[in-house]
Amino acid sequence: MKRAIFSVVLVAGLMACGDKPQVLESSKKDSAAFTGTGQPFANQDWKQGDKASWESHLKARNQYGQNDYTRMN
Repeated sequence: MKRAIFSVVLVAGLMACGDKPQVLESSKKDSAAFTGTGQPFANQDWKQGDKASWESHLKARNQYGQNDYTRMN
C-alpha cells in the first residue's frame, strides 16, 4: 500500500517538472492605425494610408458623434 502511494506521488512530482517553458514566438509588429486594412469596406471619405485624413476623421467623430454634450444641446 505504501509502495503504491509512493509511486503515485513520485509520478505526480515528475509530471509537475515536465512543463515546457512558455515563450512568445510571434514577432509581428503592429502597424499604425492610419495605414488601414486594405479592405474595400472602409469609409469612402478616408484614404487609407493618409495620416492627416485619419486625424481629421477622428477629430470630427469625437466632436460630433461621441461627445454627448454636443449631441444633446
